Amino acid sequence: MEKFDNEINCQGLSCPLPILKTKKKIDGMLSGEVLKMTSTDPGSASDVASWAKRTGNNLISDNEVNGVYTFLIKKK
Repeated sequence: MEKFDNEINCQGLSCPLPILKTKKKIDGMLSGEVLKMTSTDPGSASDVASWAKRTGNNLISDNEVNGVYTFLIKKK
């Protein structure tokens, strides 16, 4: 597992809260730092990918285990 600098738990939240909380957390981070975000919202898989692409942040990895989605996002 890749190392990360910050972590945010968005489990139990539905769209758009996981993305809003992720954006807020990333905004407070330094360039190159990695955020680990976990979510139980199935829509967050496509939401995070499109948000990262749109904002220029790097989605390093995303996976799902037992309904929990885990994302590693590197701040641009």
